Amino acid sequence: MNNFNIKLPDDVQFIIHTLQLHGFEAYAVGGCVRDSILGREPGDWDITTSAMPEETKALFDKTFDTGIEHGTITVLLNHEGYEVTTYRIDGKYEDSRHPKEVTFTRNLKEDLLRRDFTINAMAYNDKDGIVDIFGGMQDLEKHMIRCVGNARERFSEDALRILRGVRFAAQLGFEIDEETKEGMKLLAPTLENISAERIQVELVKMLTSDRPELIRTAYELGITKIFLPEFDRMMETEQETPHHMYTVGEHTIHAMMNVRNDKILRLTMLLHDTGKPEYKTMDEDGVAHFKMHALGSERIAKEVLRRLKFDNDTLHKVTRLVLNHDYRMPAVPKNVRRAMNKIGEDIFPYYMEVRRADVLAQSEYRRAEKLKNLDEVEQTYAEIIEKGQCVSLKELAVTGRDLIRAGMKPGKEIGEKLNELLNLVIENPEMNTKETLLNYISTDKEV
Repeated sequence: MNNFNIKLPDDVQFIIHTLQLHGFEAYAVGGCVRDSILGREPGDWDITTSAMPEETKALFDKTFDTGIEHGTITVLLNHEGYEVTTYRIDGKYEDSRHPKEVTFTRNLKEDLLRRDFTINAMAYNDKDGIVDIFGGMQDLEKHMIRCVGNARERFSEDALRILRGVRFAAQLGFEIDEETKEGMKLLAPTLENISAERIQVELVKMLTSDRPELIRTAYELGITKIFLPEFDRMMETEQETPHHMYTVGEHTIHAMMNVRNDKILRLTMLLHDTGKPEYKTMDEDGVAHFKMHALGSERIAKEVLRRLKFDNDTLHKVTRLVLNHDYRMPAVPKNVRRAMNKIGEDIFPYYMEVRRADVLAQSEYRRAEKLKNLDEVEQTYAEIIEKGQCVSLKELAVTGRDLIRAGMKPGKEIGEKLNELLNLVIENPEMNTKETLLNYISTDKEV
């Protein structure tokens, strides 16, 4: 028991008190307790109780069965749902994820024993304070991720815990206990049994944490080999060029660390050089080259994002950024406008962040020159936006209908003419009026 006080939300307090008044035990449990102790805002509040599911349902007006076969029901209070789960003992795990059966119990310790890490195996109510049977408080003080009981048993029960452990370390700034690491390494292959959707959730949480570099730990423990072998290939690919000082994988890690913790940006930096191992060549002087690797990276990024079941919007944005991550231009308005049109005005600010993160993860060779160019491109971009000079086919003053009225045939001819006009106004934005462009067509003059 511990005298640490946690301010429970009123609804959580009401649920716990209601169960206690009817003779049952009840506690807030898991991540909400951990986060409260750390001074973090809990994302949700889970409650565990000695009451059987039907006994819990009988005490509240509005409930629905969330996973009643596993003892979980949701209590609705003030338009919010709170999961209340009966103490349980999990049966044998046959798919590295779900127990074949569960047995309800009236013993809190038996329930806490089935949980993944000590910092997630603490319970709290105002009457008893913190119930910490497995040393969770001590591990919070030591900043340590450690399994409850035997690490191999915990990971054999649920393989996703292997990746969750690394994710918790990344989010909380903790280290991973050595025995826990050994269990992760031994059972990493069982991650093959986990759905792509669940892998995706944990990967994104890790990448968008303050420590995306812990993907290196996942590599060292053989975890990425299972769901992201492309990263392993990058970690094993040297870059013998003046522009780089790391392997492709280490450069990738530093690039992720150099960009803000946005999902699109972190995924782009993770995948931007995936094509390099395949596209690597060596010249007679022993210098490595990776010509056209962005094309390979785009293809591989698309394969990875589809394999991990990312949504189409994420896939579309990330792959465009990956394809164009090495696109360079002089800081001249017409070149910047052309780049905005090519890359997409919607992600052009992302593109500039990607370029800067990429440069900062390279060697010092010509770095000042590269950063100066980026500064100038950003300034030019800001001026273009301020003056309203950006243009795309959608924003072109004339349409295919206007060209038909001007006497052109529908089809390929109109498409080619629209592209010609787009290139014209990219270089001369002041010409982007319907009257000027139709006059240009009718006189067929070059500008």
